[in-house]
Amino acid sequence: MGSWSGHGGAVAAATAVSWLCLAAVGVEAIGANWGTQTSHPLPPDTVVQMLKDNGFDRVKLFDAEDGTMNALKKSGLEVMVGIPNDLLATMATSMKAANNWVDQNVSSFVNDGVKIRYVAVGNEPFLETYNGSFLQTTFPAIRNIQSALVRAGLGTQVKVTCPLNADVYQSSTSKPSDGDFRTDIHDLMLTIVKFLSDTGGAFTVNIYPFISLYTDPNFPVDYAFFEGNSQPIVDGSATYTNMFDANYDTLIWALKKNGYGNLPVIVGEIGWPTDGDEHANAQLAQQFNQGFLKHIATGQGTPMRPGPVDAYLFSLIDEDEKSIQPGNFERHWGIFTYDGLPKYQLSLGSPRGLVRAKNVKYLEKKWCVLKPSVSLTDTRLPDSISYACSMADCTSLGYKTSCGGLDTRSNISYAFNSFYQKNDQDDVACGFSNLATTTGQDPSTGTCRFGIMIEVDSAFSWKLQHNRSNYFLMLVLVLLQLCLSFS
Repeated sequence: MGSWSGHGGAVAAATAVSWLCLAAVGVEAIGANWGTQTSHPLPPDTVVQMLKDNGFDRVKLFDAEDGTMNALKKSGLEVMVGIPNDLLATMATSMKAANNWVDQNVSSFVNDGVKIRYVAVGNEPFLETYNGSFLQTTFPAIRNIQSALVRAGLGTQVKVTCPLNADVYQSSTSKPSDGDFRTDIHDLMLTIVKFLSDTGGAFTVNIYPFISLYTDPNFPVDYAFFEGNSQPIVDGSATYTNMFDANYDTLIWALKKNGYGNLPVIVGEIGWPTDGDEHANAQLAQQFNQGFLKHIATGQGTPMRPGPVDAYLFSLIDEDEKSIQPGNFERHWGIFTYDGLPKYQLSLGSPRGLVRAKNVKYLEKKWCVLKPSVSLTDTRLPDSISYACSMADCTSLGYKTSCGGLDTRSNISYAFNSFYQKNDQDDVACGFSNLATTTGQDPSTGTCRFGIMIEVDSAFSWKLQHNRSNYFLMLVLVLLQLCLSFS
C-alpha cells in the first residue's frame, strides 16, 4: 500500500479506557511500517526516536536505504528490511547479486547493531494488477536470499518472508472455512509456503478492511470495525463479528487445508487512511486502529488461530509521493503527518498517547495563495492548477475530504501552496504567470491544513534530493531567458 489535515482528537475517556485495557494485558509486540516515498522525509534519527517514544518495538521497511539503516543501529528496534519488486529478477537470476545484497544490507548492519529479524523479499508481488510480472521471479528470489543468509551465517538469526496482499487467497462463500489459495497461483503459493515452513520463515499478509469498503459501496461499514453491530458470519462453531478475524482465518484455513496449519503468520500491514476519500478521516482511522490494538491486546487471537497476533500498523508517516493509482487515500495512511504530528490520539500502551516528532525544523511561516485581484474567469488558471497538482499533492481536495469544504479561491490557493512548499518556498514556485502571491497569514481553515514544508537541510541531510527535473528545468529556462534578455 503502500501515506497520509484534520487532526481529529479522540475522546479522552475512550482513550483512557483503551489504555487501561492495553496496559492490563500488554500489547503483543506491535510494529509500524516506515515508508519513504516522500518529497521531504523527516531525518531518520528523528523517526527512530519517534518510534521508540511511541512504544513501537519493531519496524518494517520497504528497502535498505543507508540513512534509515544507520539510524536503527543499537536502537533495539526489531527490523524487517525489504527488497523492492524491481530487484526480484536480479535476485532470482544471480546468486552473486543475492550474496552481495545480503552482505551489504544485512550482514554489515547486523554487525553494527541493527536488529534485523526478517528480509521481506518483494512487496505484494502477486497483485492481479501486476498482470503476472513477478510470478516467475518471486520464489527464486526468496530461495536465493535464503541461501545467501545461510552463507553469511545468518540462517537461524534472520528469516525470509514475502509480504502478500490478502487477494492471494479467497473463499468461495463468505465463510473462512471455504478459504483456499487463488486458483491461478495455487501451486506457486504452496511452493512458497512449503519453503517458508522448511526454513523457519513466516507467512506475511497485508489485510485492509478499508479497501473492501472503498471498492464495494454495499460493504457493511460496521463489519470493518471491531465493535460493530453488523450481522455476524457464522461458520460452524465460529462467529465472526469483524472482517479482520474472518479474513485472517480464511488464510489460516487455506494453510490448514494444504498441510501448513501451524505456519507462523505476520500481519505485515493493517491500518486506515485519514484523507482522500469519504471513508478516510481521522475519526474512522482512530476507531479502526484503536479497535484493532484493543482486539489483539486480549491475546485471544482469532477463532482459528488463538494466541498473540504479530502485526505492523500501516503506516507511520504520510507519503506525498506515493502512487495514487489505487486512490487519493494512498498518501494519507500515516498515524502521523509528514512532519511528525499525531493526526488523532492512539494508545499503544502508554497513558500519554502519541508523541510528536522532536526538533522538527520548518521553513518560514509563509504560504502561496491566489492573488485577491485575479478573476476566477482568468483563462490561465486551469493550466496553472493542473500543473501545480500534477507536480505536488492535491489529494486533500475532493468530495468529503479534509479540504473538501473550501471555496473555489481557496481550492486554487491550496494547489498553489502545495507546489510552493514542495519546492522549498522558492519564489519562482509561487509565480504561476503572476496569478499567485505569498502571504504570512495562515490560510488553514477547519479540518483543512495548508502545510509549511520542513527544512531542506534537515530533510535531505541523509538522502539525495529527489529528482525534481521538471521544476528545475523550468527554473533553468527562466534564468536562461534572463541571461538572453541582458546579453
